[in-house]
Amino acid sequence: MPRQYDYIIFDADETLFHFDAQAGLRDLFEKYDIEFTKKDFEEYQQVNKPLWVQYQDGDIDAKTLQITRFDSWATKLGVSPESLNDGFLESMADICKPLHGAQDLVKSLIERGIKLAIITNGFTGLQQKRLQRTGFWPYFDHVVISEQYGIAKPHVSIFEHTLSLLDCDDKSKALMVGDTLGSDIKGGNNAGIDTCWVNHDQLSNATDIIPTKEVRNLIELRDWLSLSLH
Repeated sequence: MPRQYDYIIFDADETLFHFDAQAGLRDLFEKYDIEFTKKDFEEYQQVNKPLWVQYQDGDIDAKTLQITRFDSWATKLGVSPESLNDGFLESMADICKPLHGAQDLVKSLIERGIKLAIITNGFTGLQQKRLQRTGFWPYFDHVVISEQYGIAKPHVSIFEHTLSLLDCDDKSKALMVGDTLGSDIKGGNNAGIDTCWVNHDQLSNATDIIPTKEVRNLIELRDWLSLSLH
């Protein structure tokens, strides 16, 4: 049985919301009359993924990541990488849908008086639009975006900052929920709070990052939390 949590912090991408980058890129490049193929996406990821590691490690800032990942396409199309990035974020906001069970889970926690926050390494241009368009914005006491804060998950600082915003003076009452071991769970563990890994694909954990709880989806999370939230 879980503890009685008074504060729950969520990741955003693939924890509360679908994040289909390939679909977003297809939508973006359709505006340029380009068919964005699976091969194109694989090549994009060869650039994008290492940049995200550098960003989470604090080696580059958010702007560098966003611009660099579109450099080659910007050259091909004769446009700025900034315009491609802005278009991509807009496409991602347009196609965004909450994960199954997300709204019911969040509403049930609010009804029980739980204070909710989000910590996301996603970018401001997407996160705020997405929360507003899906109607999730009012549910969260605080939304902490690494691009604005200046430090990304899993750095303990962004977790400590969020706990402070929530006025959480008892870490045993806080839970971090996320789908990524290396940022969400590692960061929560480092901050000294309980963690729940939403392991959608039932991946094996070959790391030394151990969550307090592992679930397959938000329905399982809701059922687990309901044991202590009556």
